[in-house]
Amino acid sequence: MDGLSKNPYSFGFLSIPLPAENLNVSFFTKETMKYFFAADLGATSGRTILGSLDKGKCQLEELTRFPNNLIETGGHFYWDIYALYDEIVKGLKVAASRGVEITSIGIDTWGVDFVCIGEDNAILRNPLAYRDPHTFGAMKEYLENVKSRKEVYDITGIQFMNFNTLFQLYAMRKADNTALKHAAKLLFLPDALSWMLTGEAVCEYTIASTSQMLNPMTGELDEILLESIGLSRDKFGKMVMPGTMIGTLTEELQRMTGLGAVPVIAVAGHDTGSAVAAVPAKDERFAYLSSGTWSLMGIETKDAIINDKSYDYNFTNEGGVEGTTRFLKNICGMWLYERCRKEWPEEVRKLSHPELQGGAMKVEPFKSIINPDDEMFANPSSMTEAIQTYCRKTGQHVPQTPAEFCRCIFDSLALRYRQVYNWLQEFASFDINVLHIIGGGSLNKYLNQFTANALGIEVLAGPQECTALGNIMMQAKAANEVQDIWEMRCIIADSVEPVKYEPTDKAAWDKAFEKYLEITG
Repeated sequence: MDGLSKNPYSFGFLSIPLPAENLNVSFFTKETMKYFFAADLGATSGRTILGSLDKGKCQLEELTRFPNNLIETGGHFYWDIYALYDEIVKGLKVAASRGVEITSIGIDTWGVDFVCIGEDNAILRNPLAYRDPHTFGAMKEYLENVKSRKEVYDITGIQFMNFNTLFQLYAMRKADNTALKHAAKLLFLPDALSWMLTGEAVCEYTIASTSQMLNPMTGELDEILLESIGLSRDKFGKMVMPGTMIGTLTEELQRMTGLGAVPVIAVAGHDTGSAVAAVPAKDERFAYLSSGTWSLMGIETKDAIINDKSYDYNFTNEGGVEGTTRFLKNICGMWLYERCRKEWPEEVRKLSHPELQGGAMKVEPFKSIINPDDEMFANPSSMTEAIQTYCRKTGQHVPQTPAEFCRCIFDSLALRYRQVYNWLQEFASFDINVLHIIGGGSLNKYLNQFTANALGIEVLAGPQECTALGNIMMQAKAANEVQDIWEMRCIIADSVEPVKYEPTDKAAWDKAFEKYLEITG
């Protein structure tokens, strides 16, 4: 859900410069190539990309890159929707300057957040950010006083997280939020930006599925849950599936950019949905780990899995392309490392990620193990103090140096991945034979090797650009350039070269996993 900086070893979804060695970069003639424009937006950075498809190969060119800054004011955190729109327009102008014909445009973003649109067709206020504290306690209060936890899960099959749209709306309603009170339409972030480009309001399925308001059995927002927060279905756009044409650029934008009436396509608007669509898998017998600030580990299924076991394990069912379900679990990923790094002395922060992590590899393994998803790590004022407190309370070595913190985080993430992987194998109707690591974290060779060791299966890392590739390929599908998701994946597999990691040190990791289970309960 979050992106990071331009550092080539950052771990956010949107943070990795396009490396020539991992993408097909042969130059095709303009006459034979199809060009697609992707806006790929993360919670700390975004970029616009020109993707081209020709002769079974895909190539990407980054046009612009820009920060996505949180605005803190009045005790709240907001996204600057106008700044994001302006950056997309800038990217379109750069694309127009290339002198190529753009086939279509697609936008993907992080999940759950939304924009309030007024009766006069204007944005009422910049949207609240999912990390805003207004939802603290809202989920607990809603589940105690409005609908039971089991009732909500049986309808949606979504993992409980305090910032899910359902609880954001509940908190806003309780606070008598002016924007919500006067909203004629509520549009999720990629839908809001597509509306700004076209004037057409839709509710794209994959992004809606992150809200904890969508019923995957009906494929619609659930009237009972909407009513529980004082809303009706007509407050949202019409439900559309990935690959649907939303509309074309407004005349205003055609004039501003120099482009014609270019179609805007509803891709998998949730960035993870786009990323999973681009996993270069050979068949369905795979698990994926979208590795960044958040880690999202799951499998792709034909139908949602909603039962007592998935409820107990707090798994989520999010919409995928072609009617598939992304059955997964959100794991607090490199957020732990990122927050610790901000607290370390300047001389440590100046070190490259490989230098810092290389030092961590010299530290004795498994001395300090945490549960990365313990609520104390959600948004502490000091991540290093939170980790130290956890280790102290569990009778372990308390990390002191950056290398010890880093080793603790990497060991613990890999062990958490093993726990979630074991649960996934219980649900899968097939034997999982490979884990595909995608996103920015696919460059993290140490964590990738630890993950292979912990799980005991082959790990294929890359492409790091899965979100952009999935966005581009869904546009290609809408343009009838590819037939289905497996042809998309075949093209991507021919365009990239994943790095393979084989498991080692099985006995040591088995013993460490036993310790992890004892510590985390």
